[in-house]
Amino acid sequence: MTEIIDYGRFAERLRRVMPRWDVRERTSPEEFAEHLADTSPRWTLLREFQEEWGYETPDGGPVWPRWSEDEHKAYLRRLKAAATGEEDDRFAAVDMTLPIPRALDEWWDLPFNSFTHRPSLYWTNPEWPPTVRPDPTGYGVADGIPEDSPLAGPGDERRVCVFKAEYQYCNEWGYLAAESALADPKVLVSIEDGWVTQSRSVTEFFLQLAVERLPAHYGWSVHLYEAEPELVERVRRTFPELGLLPWRELGTETVTYGAPDAIIYHDVREFSDFPFIVHARTRAALERVAGTLGVDWTDQLEEPAAEQERAGPEPLSLRAGESDPSEPVDRPDGLG
Repeated sequence: MTEIIDYGRFAERLRRVMPRWDVRERTSPEEFAEHLADTSPRWTLLREFQEEWGYETPDGGPVWPRWSEDEHKAYLRRLKAAATGEEDDRFAAVDMTLPIPRALDEWWDLPFNSFTHRPSLYWTNPEWPPTVRPDPTGYGVADGIPEDSPLAGPGDERRVCVFKAEYQYCNEWGYLAAESALADPKVLVSIEDGWVTQSRSVTEFFLQLAVERLPAHYGWSVHLYEAEPELVERVRRTFPELGLLPWRELGTETVTYGAPDAIIYHDVREFSDFPFIVHARTRAALERVAGTLGVDWTDQLEEPAAEQERAGPEPLSLRAGESDPSEPVDRPDGLG
């Protein structure tokens, strides 16, 4: 990693490729649809980000092919079938009349898709085909869009199509059923207060998910149990935000800041085990961030998990409901 990448300029890279929803009211539906359909530069940014942090697509096909089923969901279906003699329809929670956004289809087919090749890095389950909320089978936990939500107007379709979920379905990510015909619709996340916007498009969501997961595995890290107000204020004054919306998962609301070869993660709700985390592409970059902020993290530096991995066997890629005793229980992103 000889080239220094300034993630303080990441927001500029994002603006150049991501959908501009502010033009929707000023363009015809056809023009806006064409704008959303231009996804190739967005996938290029995802590939570049993955490579910048050291991800290499392994040989062979995907570990988690598109039509794989959540192991826990399949287990429950088998239990019910054994007890009742009847097996539930695997696609009972899917509305087959709804189109699937093109960007979601494309993501599954990306040859460099780091989830399908290394799902154990991600702590999430995909839903394919996307399932609707409210879920008629009762498996998905979230409701639809409430009547008083600004996400949908009077008389609008209020269902959400979920395509990703946190391992225990504490959070679910999806798009409005009313926007399912769009090539790259906005992504919502279910939190304790209902649905809120997580990302401005499906393509941005998968980039943001990579930002949340890959540096934790491939980068040099510092995890702090407390985020002192003075330190947070210095970060806000010194380092620009990445341009992504706050990441919402397991009660957290994490804002990301960019530095040369490093990304800073601050959970403004301090709900995570580590509300202040820094991941850097090199040890020197992590030390530069510390020097810029006027702190000493010498005794708290953690080498990349990827380096430890190279010294031992390749970890298993897991489906939901499975566990690998060789992997730590705590998530590398500090979410418990």
